[in-house]
This record gives sequence, structure tokens and C-alpha cells, in this order.
Amino acid sequence: MSAARPLGPAFDLLAGYERGGVLVDRGGLGVATGADGVDIDVSEVATSLREAPERAVACGALPFVGTGTLRLASRIVRRTEPGQTWLLGDGGSFARVAGSAPSVAFTPTQQRAVPDARVYGAAVEAAVARIRAGAMRKVVLARTLRVEAGRALDPVTLAHRLRAVDPAACTFAAPAPGGGVLVGASPELLVSRRGPQVRSNPLAGTAPRAGDQEEDRANADALLASAKDREEHAIVVEAVAEVLALRCERLTWDPEPVLRETPNVWHLSSRFEGVLREPAPSALDLALALHPTPAVGGAPPAAALAAIRDDEPFDRGAYTGPVGWVDVAGDGEFAIALRCALLDGERATLYAGAGIVAGSVADSELAETDRKFQAFLDALRWG
Repeated sequence: MSAARPLGPAFDLLAGYERGGVLVDRGGLGVATGADGVDIDVSEVATSLREAPERAVACGALPFVGTGTLRLASRIVRRTEPGQTWLLGDGGSFARVAGSAPSVAFTPTQQRAVPDARVYGAAVEAAVARIRAGAMRKVVLARTLRVEAGRALDPVTLAHRLRAVDPAACTFAAPAPGGGVLVGASPELLVSRRGPQVRSNPLAGTAPRAGDQEEDRANADALLASAKDREEHAIVVEAVAEVLALRCERLTWDPEPVLRETPNVWHLSSRFEGVLREPAPSALDLALALHPTPAVGGAPPAAALAAIRDDEPFDRGAYTGPVGWVDVAGDGEFAIALRCALLDGERATLYAGAGIVAGSVADSELAETDRKFQAFLDALRWG
């Protein structure tokens, strides 16, 4: 890998992404890589970065369960500070970033939900019964929607569309464990580290958006007042606070949840900011310590993970795992891989989940996953 050289501050990170590489872009900051490189076990990332050129990063998507690898690419475009864009390695040719005309909507015969509505509803009811019996406090149960597109699906054009729809989200594309490319736009920041400064922004509790302004505001107010959603959110906040407090000399977060607006749903949000104790853990170490938060797993973790293994008839792979980057100084950022799909040729597997607590109702949780599927199906027409 050659020495770093600057690119213009207006360079689009998506133009630096090559199919088979990694893209992590939040608000124009992040990394984009070519397809060539070395995959490094997470336990060896710090050592490998110390031997890498200045400004190199390890990046990628980690699985929901088990260990994983990050990519040290041969070509990296990095802009992790505003106005400072660097190219490491052979520049080669950059992709042309442009929108595309949407394809026709997918027909019902092109879609298959796993599990279907009946099975998912029964799983939610069984989880609620276990929660009320004291076996656990919360579990996140997910579904998949398998789409036979009838055409090759392109991660570049899908990422372009997702970023345009929600520029505040973390748009990502990365090789997935087991093959395929995971592409998504996550609203949830697992952790960010810049020097001693650390941030996290867990989300839990969801309500639909509405086209009518008064109805939309009513949905948001109802979410903020919902005892069920506030309980779901509080469980996540407690877990994040416990992990970060052990590693921070100072830590603050919102005393009450605040509303987070996305194009399709409202979320309850809590923003954490802290100063790390020395020796400060890296962004990767922090991500591994936090994951899986109850926002994607549940509480207590062992009981929730057992319920997920029993009740989800599919392997999550990297869905709900950490996705992001880390450098030799330990700085970096990891989102949670949400609002995403696994692309494999002409097939896409969409993922959507809902947090289940004692007050959950199966029909409502099913409707939440359906709304998330529909939003991504709309974006996939551009993929």
C-alpha cells in the first residue's frame, strides 16, 4: 500500500467503494474501499493496524453472534474529519455515482416471508408469556423477507438510494459472513470514539410516520408517552450505561428519551457522551463490549439469545451486528446493521425485527416489521 495522498474535500465516498469492498458513510464521513485486501480476525486487528501505513483502517461487518473479521483493504478512501479526504493505495478508477430509474414494484409472488405472519405472531405471544413469567425482560425477534428480483441487484445503486432517502443514517455495504453483500442505512450508532471522547446513541421504541402532519405528530407524542415503549427503551439505556460507565471517567446521557425522526418511523433515542479512562479502549473494543445491546438482542442476554435461537428459523449473519471501522489510534465508529438486506445475485433477503416486552401485542409487532419491510422494498426498486 502506497503512502496516503489527499483527495478533494468534495469527493463522494460512494465513488471510492468497489463491489466486494466496504462502505461506511455517515453524513459524508467514513471510509470506502476496493475489493482487494486481507481479512483479519478481530483479535488481530490492533496488531495488523500497527504494521499498516498511516491512516489505514480495518473495516467491515461483524456477525450478530460469534467472532468475525474486518478488512484491511489495499485501497482505502478515508474522510473521518470534515474536509480531509485521503487515498491510500492504488487509485485505480473510481465509480460513477448516479441515481437510476426505479424498477416496477415487486409482486407478491416475488416475495416470501420467513417466518410467515402466523408463525411470527405465535413466537411473539410465546415470548410475551415467558417475559411475564419472569424468564427474561425483553427479546428482539426478527423476520426475513426473501425477494426474487428477476434482475441483478447492485449494491452501489442501492446504497445511493438509501443515502438519498436518509442522509443522517449510516449507509453501509460490506461482504457478509457466508457470502453476499449486506447493504443498509442504519439510524443507530453503537459507538464512536475520537481520542478520549466516546458517543453512543441507542434507539428502542418505534412508531409509524404519517403523511398527515397532525397524525404524524400524534404518533410521535403517543410513542413518547407509551409505557410499553419506554420500558423497552429503558432496558437498552441501562445496559449501555453499565458498559460505558466502567470505561469512562465521565459519562452523561439524556435523562429522558427524546424523539428521533427517520423518514419512515419515529424512535425513542438516548444520546450518550463520555470521556474514556486511560488506557482508552479502541472503538472496536467498545463495540465488542457493548454488542449485543438489548436493542437487538434482549435482556438478560443469555435468555434472550436462547429465545432468538429457538424462535428465529434463520441465521441472522451480520444483520444486527456491528458495522464500521477502526484505525491504529483506536478511533473509529460502529453502527448496528439495521434497515438492511443481503444481496446475492438476483436475490435479496430483507431483515426486520421488533422488541418484545411484557406489554407487547403480536399484531402490533407484526405490523412494525411489515412497515420496515415495505420501506426497504421501495428502496430496493432502485437497487
